[in-house]
Amino acid sequence: MSKRDATGGRLREGSRGVGAPRSRLAPALAILLLSVVGWPLWLVAPAEADHQAHGARPEEVLQNTKTLGAGYPVPGVSFRVFIAQPSSSPAGDRMDPTAAAAVARTVIDAFAILTAHRADYPRFDESLHREALEKVVIEPRVVNREGKEFPFLVARTKDPGRVVLLISASALKDQGYVGHPDKLVPPLAREFQWVVSKADTGSKVSTAAGERSLARAPIQSDKLIRRMSGEQREEALRRLFSIYLRTVDDRRSLDGQPYYEVGTDTLVEPTQPDSTTKLYDIRVREALQKIVRETFFWNETPKAVRSLLNGKIWAVSFVKIDQRDWATRTRVVPEEKAVAVGEGNRLVQPATILVNTYRKAAPEDPFYVDTKGLAMGALTPDQLARVIALEIEHNIVEKSMKGHVAQDALTEAP
Repeated sequence: MSKRDATGGRLREGSRGVGAPRSRLAPALAILLLSVVGWPLWLVAPAEADHQAHGARPEEVLQNTKTLGAGYPVPGVSFRVFIAQPSSSPAGDRMDPTAAAAVARTVIDAFAILTAHRADYPRFDESLHREALEKVVIEPRVVNREGKEFPFLVARTKDPGRVVLLISASALKDQGYVGHPDKLVPPLAREFQWVVSKADTGSKVSTAAGERSLARAPIQSDKLIRRMSGEQREEALRRLFSIYLRTVDDRRSLDGQPYYEVGTDTLVEPTQPDSTTKLYDIRVREALQKIVRETFFWNETPKAVRSLLNGKIWAVSFVKIDQRDWATRTRVVPEEKAVAVGEGNRLVQPATILVNTYRKAAPEDPFYVDTKGLAMGALTPDQLARVIALEIEHNIVEKSMKGHVAQDALTEAP
C-alpha cells in the first residue's frame, strides 16, 4: 500500500518508527537532550520518594509499589516517566540504576519521536488532547492479577478519564528495544488504543436490545446532514453511539478470540476475555468516524454517510460466523417490524452491518482491491472505513427494497 490510502488521508498509524527519516527525528531528539541535560545522572542515583500508585489498578499483583524521584519530563507532553521499585520483591526483580537509566532513556526517546510525529499516530494524539495518560511507570516486570506477564499494561485510576501506563523493563530488554527507541515506537503507539479505551469512562457499549433508546435517538434529516461540516457530522455520530448505534454484536462472538495485528496475517491471543471485543469496537468506531467526517466519503459514498446519521443503520460490528464465507453482510429489519425513531417518530427499517472478522474479501466484493488480500480483522482503519462505506452504499437500499430480508432470516445472525 502506498503511504497515502485511497481516501487521500494521512499515513496510517504505525507507519513511522523504524523507517522514519533521521533528518526528521533529529530535531525532536535534540530538543529532548537540551531540555533534560544531565538527566541520566539523576536516573542513576535518584532519591526515593513514596509516590503510591494513583488509585486501584485491577491488574495489580505487586503490592506497595513505590516510585523513585519526582519523575522525568518528556518534552511536549504533560505526563512524566517514573521508575518503580517494589519495596518487598526478590532481589532478582529489582532494577539496578544503570539498567533503569537505559530503559528510561529509551522510553523517553520513543515518546519524543511519537510527539514529533503525533499526527501520524491518531490514538496517541487523541490521548494527549484528552490528557488521558496520568503517568508512565517503568517496573521490573509487569503482570496482571492472574500473574501473566506483559510488556505493557494500562490501568485505570480513581480519577475518571485518566489511566497509568505500566512498562516492563525486562520485556523491553528481552525484545531488544533498550537503546533502540525507533524500534519501540510501533508497539508503544499501538498501546495507546488501550490508553484511549480504558480512559473512556463515558457511555458504555449497549449489548441488550432493550437498552437502545429509539425515541431519544438524535437522528438527523438528510437535508440537515447535507449542511453539516465533517466535524459536525462526527459529533452527531458520537451522540448516536451513546443510545442508538451499536458497535459490538449482541452475542459478543469475539469474546476470547484472537485478534489481528493491523496489516498482517498475525493473530494475537487476547490478554483478557473481552480484549478482542473491545479492540474491534475501537476499530469500528474509528472507521465510522472517518466515513462521516472525511470529504472523500461524502463525495464517493454519500448514501453511507447519510445512513449512519439518519437512523437507517443501527449496528455495525465485527463478528465471528464460521459457517458463512462472506466478508460483509447487511441485514435489514423487515417492513412489518419497522420502528419509529427520533423525536419525529420517523418510521425506518434499520440495518445491521456485519464484518466477518476472519474472512477475506471475494473477487466480486466492491472493496476486494482495497483489502490487499487481508482478512477483515487485519484491515487498517482507512481500509475498514472504505469496506463499511461500500457495503452500505451498495446494499442498504437493495436489502430494504428487493426482498433479500426473507433470505437473511434463514441464516443464523448474531
